[in-house]
Amino acid sequence: MPSPHPSDINSTPSFSGSMAALLTPMTPQGDLDLAAFSHLIEYQIAGGTRGLVPCGTTGESATLSLDDHLAVMKHCIDTVKGRCPVIAGTGSNNTTEAIELTQAAAAMGADAALLITPYYNKPTKAGLLAHFQAIHDATSLPLFLYDVPGRTGLALPDDVILALAALPRMAGIKDATGDMGRILRLRARGLRENFVFLSGDDASALAFYAMGAAGSISVTANVAPKRCADVYALAMQGQWDQARAVQQTLMPLHDALFYETSPGPVKYAASRLGLCQNVLRLPLVPVTKGTEETLTHAMRGLS
Repeated sequence: MPSPHPSDINSTPSFSGSMAALLTPMTPQGDLDLAAFSHLIEYQIAGGTRGLVPCGTTGESATLSLDDHLAVMKHCIDTVKGRCPVIAGTGSNNTTEAIELTQAAAAMGADAALLITPYYNKPTKAGLLAHFQAIHDATSLPLFLYDVPGRTGLALPDDVILALAALPRMAGIKDATGDMGRILRLRARGLRENFVFLSGDDASALAFYAMGAAGSISVTANVAPKRCADVYALAMQGQWDQARAVQQTLMPLHDALFYETSPGPVKYAASRLGLCQNVLRLPLVPVTKGTEETLTHAMRGLS
């Protein structure tokens, strides 16, 4: 399909609000649990989640086989049936693989793709530009960059973001750096207004909204979708005191969900709600008893 001009990028589905970085439910044998995945998706939509992101970090994309990755994306898209946007995680440190996954997501009916920076390879700025340009030119979906240097070991520099934002279908970025000044700094340098910022850090999401973020891609939303949606809605209504009050109730959970490597904590939390079993693929293992107790305490009274 033809590529929209940057000024037309907002003609695509609205990428705003509280979105969920979906975990991937698994059986005790480590296989995909698609029935539980369907239940999780319905729980999100009923709770006010405005977009779903399968096959990201929280979805254990690093240990999904190619067949599993494709199956998770397809099941999510087929279950959602257009009720909210699906931003499929299709990034890789292998440019060819990222292209193939993004093409597959488009064929399945995804609304956009989320592209992590190429971990381990440590490309230069020129390499980063060439990587994302190649994916853009070989695919048809709106694309979101994903900057999470704490997981990849590779930050996405501001000047690279500015250069990539000139690509017709580069829709925005999921920013998990916690850099609160980045939105305004990049806008001051001429970044187009319809380049969408999405928070990738639950604890600072409210502050990111104040700086102009259009929404968030949240780990916490897996287990507290309504409260995460409420924080966003209150902020957009200018009810900052109320938004801060709700965010304050969520802070113990935001923190506890990262006491150990994600998605270990959120898998345990979701298992307590009956959303999935507490099963991860190696090398990730279930959280310790101490973290379980912290999560149990943090979840009290949340819905």
